[in-house]
Amino acid sequence: MNKLVSMNEMLKKAQEGHYAVPMFDIHNMESMQMIAEAAYQLRSPLIIAATPSTVKYAGPEYLVAMAKVVASKTDLPIALHMDHFTDFEYIKECVQAGFSSAMIDASHLPFEENIALTKEVVNYCHRYDVSVESELGKLVGIEDDIEVSEEDAIYTNPSDAVKFVAGTGVDCLAVAIGTAHGLYKGTPKLDFERLQEIRKVVSIPLVLHGASDVPDELIKKAIDLGICKVNVSTDLKIPFAAAVRDYFLANPSANDPRKYMEPGKAAMLKATKHKIEVFGSNNKY
Repeated sequence: MNKLVSMNEMLKKAQEGHYAVPMFDIHNMESMQMIAEAAYQLRSPLIIAATPSTVKYAGPEYLVAMAKVVASKTDLPIALHMDHFTDFEYIKECVQAGFSSAMIDASHLPFEENIALTKEVVNYCHRYDVSVESELGKLVGIEDDIEVSEEDAIYTNPSDAVKFVAGTGVDCLAVAIGTAHGLYKGTPKLDFERLQEIRKVVSIPLVLHGASDVPDELIKKAIDLGICKVNVSTDLKIPFAAAVRDYFLANPSANDPRKYMEPGKAAMLKATKHKIEVFGSNNKY
């Protein structure tokens, strides 16, 4: 029987092996089941993630219990991650409930305040062997209750990244290189030169947020240049919702969740397996 683990060892292995560990945001039991099934089938490490609103919707204890079931069924490394948390007290609550990884998103704060808060979170979480991710820069788009306009988007500065990592002791760093949360208005343009510069001066694992709706070839190039954790949410929600919608169009009197959820689950499983193969994390354990 396995247990929930931090992200640290799986990300270090991914960094050495030049692939990326998938982080999938879940929203209900069915989405957790499908990302787990994809990981089982493809022998991939897995980071199950929940945003603050998802945790509030489902309850931290329920999410931890379900994730422990996922981990108990395999020898694969499984982490349960807090995605885009801004409230330190809520992070503490989820750590005590059993989450094994946290992201403190203080990117909205001035640089020195971001460092100070992140360091506090790191010091607390490391006492419980909980890994910590943070973000430097701002991605355009909406993630949970955080909304950033195109005018307010900020790319990660390599020299700031060095100072930030040294000042916080964070385990992995999410960088802003042109991706966005949600769907894109046009074709994404990623700043690969910036990514290369950050990779040269920062030794810890680097994370790419906003990977939904980004062409596979761009994701693969980002991984080749040093990204070793990729976050996905929207690209799983869309096929799930579309399949359930189609079921209701064909069966307008349907009322049994056990039946109308099945096509959504199948669509999400297919999408998840594709992402794992793009990230190259299949057959790594």
